[in-house]
Amino acid sequence: MRTSFWLKLIVSSLILAGQASWHLVAQSPAQAQDKATPPIPASEDLKLGDFSPVPRINVPVTDLKHAKFPVVDVHSHFRVKMRHDPQQLEEFVALMDRQHIAVSVSLDGLLGPTLDEHMQFLWTKYRDRFAIFANIDWQGDGEVDNHATWACHKSDFAHRTVLALEEAQKRGVCGVKLFKLFGLSYRNPDGSLIAIDDPRFDPIWDACGRLHLPVIMHTADPSAFFDPITRENERYDELLRHPDWHFPADKFPSRASLHAARNVLFDRHPKTIFIAAHLGNDGEDLVETAKLLDNYPNVHVEIASRISELGRQPYTAREFLIQYQDRILFGTDGPWPELRYQSYWRFLETSDQYFPYSEKPFPPQGLWRIYGVYLPDEVLTKIYQTNICRIVPGVRERLEKWNQVKR
Repeated sequence: MRTSFWLKLIVSSLILAGQASWHLVAQSPAQAQDKATPPIPASEDLKLGDFSPVPRINVPVTDLKHAKFPVVDVHSHFRVKMRHDPQQLEEFVALMDRQHIAVSVSLDGLLGPTLDEHMQFLWTKYRDRFAIFANIDWQGDGEVDNHATWACHKSDFAHRTVLALEEAQKRGVCGVKLFKLFGLSYRNPDGSLIAIDDPRFDPIWDACGRLHLPVIMHTADPSAFFDPITRENERYDELLRHPDWHFPADKFPSRASLHAARNVLFDRHPKTIFIAAHLGNDGEDLVETAKLLDNYPNVHVEIASRISELGRQPYTAREFLIQYQDRILFGTDGPWPELRYQSYWRFLETSDQYFPYSEKPFPPQGLWRIYGVYLPDEVLTKIYQTNICRIVPGVRERLEKWNQVKR
């Protein structure tokens, strides 16, 4: 009878994971649930969506209200998430003040008219609080579904893009962002995927080095997104909720080949600074991330949306963050609600145990909790601000102005 119960529970859980709502109970007062979950009688037919375990572990809790030191967030999306809503911007600047986020970098500066709109949105009142990275316009005036018409396939594309970046740099743009579609979606006229290391675009990356514009690249995704969606896949529930995040082997390049092409790009342009977004998408394999940093001195990594990975391996993560303290940047993939930012401070600054990495009721990036890595102040300061001030133009000046105001 007991065996039958567990088999039914497992099968039910797997089938319904994609529609589930896992109600995590926070450990700090700020994250406490306002309403209790209605009790559900014990049953052999318990569904994962109804399973709301209340941790009985009794451990110390650190309720951080803000970061210990001023922070620069290198990875945020203010056009994509705010849609240029001025009220949301005002509210977020107030959140930045409360959380000690001195500067945020928007990665949404699409070259062209949209860049002008984005600059106006962020810089009319808050130029000292926001930096902007440009996005390359691969499509141009081409048709969405007809890649042969895309601007990137014209012979003068690289030259025109370099001119656009030169102009953007003069206007204050301080970096370039490449999205994961570069390697996974953009195609050549014959239907093949554009290779990340396509030599046609070398003049662009060389120009970024000459212009001191660091390039932040999102390449591939977590390992589980390239694995079959089976019961062995640890992100099974997430992929059922977001099937478009899955990259099956019969339709997409392998994760290893994408990273290999990216690394060729890093090696081919040693004078250009690259930032591998999301820990190079190897947050679950810090051995590989370490190899990346060891092999390419022009590369940095940032931690946006990866404390979920780092926090489940706290001993390894702490050792990694300390060893590579000069090559790691702070990022969040925001803007987020206030509780999400507090989860980052709690992870980086405390030794708290077994706490949620997200404010969402269902863990969005893996059905687990995380542990803090209590970094030394010297390491925290480098990750929060020093490293990015060294490699991204204009950030140091913005940080200094924020410090002056707060004094």
